[in-house]
Amino acid sequence: MKTFTIQPLIDILAWANEQLQESDTIRFEVLNPDCGRGHYAGERLTLEGTEYCYRSYKAWSDLGELLFCRMLTPQILTQSTILLTYEKLDCSDSFHRSETHEEKYGTTSPFARIHKNEEPSFVSPYLRALRSVKVGERKRILNLGINTGDEFDLIRQMLPKEIYENLSLIGIDHSSSAIAAARERFPEGNATFFVHDINDLASLDMGLFDLIITIGTLQSSNLEFKPLFMSLVQNHLTQEGSLIIGFPNCRWMGGEMIYGAKAPNYPYSEMSILIKDLYYCKKYCQQKRFRVTVTGRDYLFLTATSLKKGL
Repeated sequence: MKTFTIQPLIDILAWANEQLQESDTIRFEVLNPDCGRGHYAGERLTLEGTEYCYRSYKAWSDLGELLFCRMLTPQILTQSTILLTYEKLDCSDSFHRSETHEEKYGTTSPFARIHKNEEPSFVSPYLRALRSVKVGERKRILNLGINTGDEFDLIRQMLPKEIYENLSLIGIDHSSSAIAAARERFPEGNATFFVHDINDLASLDMGLFDLIITIGTLQSSNLEFKPLFMSLVQNHLTQEGSLIIGFPNCRWMGGEMIYGAKAPNYPYSEMSILIKDLYYCKKYCQQKRFRVTVTGRDYLFLTATSLKKGL
């Protein structure tokens, strides 16, 4: 078993990468982070005659994620040290690898196993965005790429029943099985769902909306990103309406949400396309007199609120 005391992180990273070439599991002994609460990573402390370099549980968890591993429950070895175990993720267990388009996001697909509403780094910034646009005051809400309705479910949970049921919700997705599940999931009567091509919203003749939400959808390869985004603002949003656009900056594999979206032709996360699209939306909205904020981490949320009230 390997023991690390004052070795720099670069050495630990090199060792872990080498070991993971040969094994799906690695174990090593380090300072128990509970013994150094309040220290920053890299600070030194001496316990029972041994000098250690402090690192928190968060630091060790982050390292596991960067190595595409899950960190198992640490074991206490001595009064000062613990045993950490990293288990390599099954990178083949991911909906991203699905070849099917129509039901790639259907109820029997690997994607159906994912529940974003139980991931803190999705729920917290999304709820902040909803509060920012005063979702309870938005009478007509459109969600593009709704799937089975997770984003609507959080709205239902955060609002008092009498306010939620006074909203008119419309969700659109190309997956027929996901839309069927959404219709069963929302029996209150104020939510309507369509199986439809998002490129052809005009044919539904839905009118204008006070709030448009779309998360992880606009950058799909079968959509024309910029024309669609401009059309949403110009043709489907009220003068005083708001937008919440979610850009995924993560991937899903082996039961874990891993930071950093996989970019084509790169073996690691590369954010140029994401930043370019995000900046385009931000600049466009500001030109159209919206107040714009960008929040989040694993999902980046662009929230745009119109400043045209009273004009």
